[in-house]
Amino acid sequence: MSANDIMLAWNFILSVTVGIVGFIVKDKFDELQRISILLNRTREEIARDNVTQAELDRIVSHLDGRFSKLESKIDELIRQHHAQ
Repeated sequence: MSANDIMLAWNFILSVTVGIVGFIVKDKFDELQRISILLNRTREEIARDNVTQAELDRIVSHLDGRFSKLESKIDELIRQHHAQ
């Protein structure tokens, strides 16, 4: 084998190796992009489906006020019933 043949074989081996590595890297990069998109969708769904602590506090406060009014009305009805 001449030096030219060895260099040609070495270039072929390097080209095939770089091609395979490039294909694998591109495949992994595409997979990483797909996972990133899925992660962002998951974050959006979690944010949509869950409430913040401030929203929960506001809802609890509203319900507490409604139950206080209801309790007052029941107490008034009981007083009226005992007064009769």
